[in-house]
Amino acid sequence: MNKVILMGRLTKDPDIRYSGAENNMAVARYTMAVDRRFKKDNEQGADFISCVAFGKTAEFAEKYLRKGTKILVEGRIQTGSYTNKDGQKVYTTDVVVENSEFAESKAASGGTDYNTQPMPEPVSSMGADFMNIPDGVEDEGLPFN
Repeated sequence: MNKVILMGRLTKDPDIRYSGAENNMAVARYTMAVDRRFKKDNEQGADFISCVAFGKTAEFAEKYLRKGTKILVEGRIQTGSYTNKDGQKVYTTDVVVENSEFAESKAASGGTDYNTQPMPEPVSSMGADFMNIPDGVEDEGLPFN
């Protein structure tokens, strides 16, 4: 099984391109800074993970994600290689994003609003959505006490 779940912040705005194919699919590339769990010499470390998203997930990134946005992504790891212009073989590792959602509210991010559009529903290939619990509903009536 090849499955990865990451939470981190975008290091810069996503790079969006459109394929030249007849269906003109969106492709988004971005890097996430993901904090390491343990500190070394009392300093927090981070890994910088390359991500790529296609189709609707890429369009979500184009419309809503900006540098500093804290997101949660779900996907799979994909490796590859190519030969650069100097003739050297370069190996790549990317997370192919299948689902992404915001990991904090606009208020928690310091109120920085790069986009005036309302927050969307999460993009998911799984179709598993959650509903908000209305105010005034007692905890006793919920099935997961």
